[in-house]
Amino acid sequence: MIPVKHSPQKEKSGESLGDRLGNLTTESELSEPLEGGRIACLACAHRCRIPPGAAGICKVRFNDQGSLRVPRGYVTSLQTDPVEKKPFFHTLPGSLALSLGMIGCDYHCSFCQNWVTSQALRDDVKGVSIRTISAKEIVAQALDAGAKSICSTYNEPIITVEWAVEIFRLARKAGLATSFVSNGNATPEVLAYLDPWIDFFKVDLKSFSDKTYRGLGGRLEPVLETIRTLVRMDKWVEIVSLLIPGFNDSDRELNDIASFIAGISVDIPWHVTAYRPEYRMDKPGPTPAATLLRAAEIGRSRGLRHVYAGNMPGRVEGTENTLCPSCGMILIERQGFTIRANHLDGNRCPACGAVIAGRWNC
Repeated sequence: MIPVKHSPQKEKSGESLGDRLGNLTTESELSEPLEGGRIACLACAHRCRIPPGAAGICKVRFNDQGSLRVPRGYVTSLQTDPVEKKPFFHTLPGSLALSLGMIGCDYHCSFCQNWVTSQALRDDVKGVSIRTISAKEIVAQALDAGAKSICSTYNEPIITVEWAVEIFRLARKAGLATSFVSNGNATPEVLAYLDPWIDFFKVDLKSFSDKTYRGLGGRLEPVLETIRTLVRMDKWVEIVSLLIPGFNDSDRELNDIASFIAGISVDIPWHVTAYRPEYRMDKPGPTPAATLLRAAEIGRSRGLRHVYAGNMPGRVEGTENTLCPSCGMILIERQGFTIRANHLDGNRCPACGAVIAGRWNC
């Protein structure tokens, strides 16, 4: 079983969630042996030094007699979504992505929007069902659904990276693109491990304050370095900031985030999305549309070419659309996750011929 300290959820068979997950594992190469039987896990930036019989901070990667055991062979969620829901606005617009989720996270955000699965081993308020499945079956389901990509999402995919790579290897052979929706708390080792098998990467940039990140269970700098590294690796990157009133929505912090992104590339899309009370954070209330519009204006003022306001379809004054940064033509018109019109000519604006950054037809 996974050696976690929590009040175990019981399935109908009486088997705890930890017991069942512990049987759905494989050995990982993303580790280094240490003295005293400890193992250094190299997947996330916590670099947990795990003693025998214990799990890392994520609670799903554990030391079994000197072997790092990691999740494999199951999903909690498997469904097709518009790729825009991830959100990816500059990859395969209008296509479906098969989205898979598992259990666990290396953060403990009190406002987590997917806490039922990400925090399932820390919080037993709701039960979680597990479906055993093979990588081959997942790829077959994507093809049957007409999806053009597979995305590891819903929980933190870095901590289940070995299973993702097993799936992605088959997905690539089948002509599918691959992606992560991640908090970005990665190591250089895990990004190198992923490099041959991943196309798109969405990173949640939750704040530009290290103090804030430490309150969530992480640090700011590893996330910033992940973004820099992914761009150097020529992966397509989009960044999301969930804006919470009074938490991370000050003009100063939004300017800092936008300036950081622009300093890497003005072509990186920045999605500013609305918070709704969730999990353990019931205050403040929902983010107003005015906050998203203010953030979008700040992003543009820092030189970002593509800033999008999300989670408020039709209420954000056209900031869901992709515009040509040269002539201003509406290239892709959206409302929510629905594309109403796509005027792109390959990767160019049909009016002025400007090249629009993205992975439009990969």
